[in-house]
Amino acid sequence: MTFGHGDDLYNYADVRANFSSNVFADADFSGLEAHLAARLGLIRHYPEPECASLERLIAQKSGVSPENVVVTAGATEAIYLIAEWFRGCKSFIFNRPTFSEYADACALQGSPETDSPDEADLIWLCNPNNPTGEVLAPDALSVLQRRYPRARWAVDQSYEDYTLRPLPSPAQAVEGHWLQIHSLTKRCGVPGLRLGWVVAAVDDAQSLRRLLRPWSVNSLAAEAGRFLLETDFRCVSQLSEYLAEARRLQENLARLDGIEVVPSQTNFMLAKLPRSTASELKDYLMTNHRFLIRDASNFRGLSPQHFRVAAQRRAENEELVDGIANFLKHV
Repeated sequence: MTFGHGDDLYNYADVRANFSSNVFADADFSGLEAHLAARLGLIRHYPEPECASLERLIAQKSGVSPENVVVTAGATEAIYLIAEWFRGCKSFIFNRPTFSEYADACALQGSPETDSPDEADLIWLCNPNNPTGEVLAPDALSVLQRRYPRARWAVDQSYEDYTLRPLPSPAQAVEGHWLQIHSLTKRCGVPGLRLGWVVAAVDDAQSLRRLLRPWSVNSLAAEAGRFLLETDFRCVSQLSEYLAEARRLQENLARLDGIEVVPSQTNFMLAKLPRSTASELKDYLMTNHRFLIRDASNFRGLSPQHFRVAAQRRAENEELVDGIANFLKHV
């Protein structure tokens, strides 16, 4: 679904605060920008066909072997590679509401969807889940795997750096023989770079690697990845403080007349309007505040009243709540 997710910031000329993307939008990228500016000459040469040097660095940081790591052009490419690997499988399943690309990628490969995990060959799990912010603990995931042993599991941990809840480690993914998806986009707040990776058992990683298109990760993206990993860059420097602000935003939204907010364990939250549509609220906030929110109506299982926001700075969060309160008074 090419236009089905992510923020649509490119459609607007003057956005003051971007609540629509699940990443913190105000990180300091001056170090990365200077590093890449000094290496623009890389564009004159072909990149590594499979980004092996970055895979070695990720493996070192993750406590696994380089043979367990497959670097991709964002978590989305990883999702489509997994779907291609399971092309035409008996059936797949995913929790709802969740990221649309799991179903879209499998449908592209002719794999049918099922409502029963007992019948699924492939089970997708977004953890933390987008758009609800729910987090499944490692022991709960192990229980589910034992309950449905015939299925292969693809666990998308793209938002792992936006929660304090424990999550399965890469070593556990290798040992448990599931596919674990990671995203530098979310960790570092760089969605324009398109950089992610999969951690898997060696045989599974090799199966994915055979499906990679040569040079799918460009030289500057790979160089940025090395810099960000070597410096242990995070777009949120104080996660506990940021998540406390996210909880504050969640509580303030829930106090508004008629607004329903799904409890979240991350920086983003799903909410539902009592009457008007998320599209109308989005237009109102852009017109009156130049704030961009995510109309979540195209997530499967959600309604036209659902929207999603990710916490930003306190002053912006407070103005967002005030803006939504004013919108509710006029509809």
